[in-house]
Amino acid sequence: MAPHLCGGKFLMICPQGPLETPIGPDAVGYAWYPMSMGGPLDVAAILSSQKLLLAFLDECVKRYPIDAKKLAVLGFSQGGLLAYSLALVYPERFAALAALSSWLPKELVQELSVGEGVRSLPTLVQHGTQDPMIEVDRARDSVERLRDLKVPLTYREYDMGHEIRPRSLTDLSAWLEKNVGATGRS
Repeated sequence: MAPHLCGGKFLMICPQGPLETPIGPDAVGYAWYPMSMGGPLDVAAILSSQKLLLAFLDECVKRYPIDAKKLAVLGFSQGGLLAYSLALVYPERFAALAALSSWLPKELVQELSVGEGVRSLPTLVQHGTQDPMIEVDRARDSVERLRDLKVPLTYREYDMGHEIRPRSLTDLSAWLEKNVGATGRS
């Protein structure tokens, strides 16, 4: 994905969740916290993963030539939920937030200490209208929660499932260029 974003001029770091999880016959993926389809949200596990990711980001800023003022947090699906969690609590650490095919649960927002800086954090939410994993209504509810928090928001829906397609990637790239690139927020 990195070569397709902003002409490849962004460094994309993709941390892998520590938990192995089945994603289909003979296939294993990774998760940040145990997934329970339809079960209660494990907020404690999400907050624990949030701490792991913060430590990871701190190490990345030390190790790589990253301008910490232009750090964007993006996540797909479960990673999007964690991106929300990080950016809403620590908005001063990020230049932008993007959540792709994800959701922001009400019970998580109720547990977060949302930072004042969210009112100036450019946020992009993208979701597929045909998403069988996270229904589009959950994304729409998330958008309303973000609006209630006065987050500057761009919301896009696409005729796609639980995936990233060329059109959404093109829109993401343009949005990143505008909000984080040379002319973006610093």
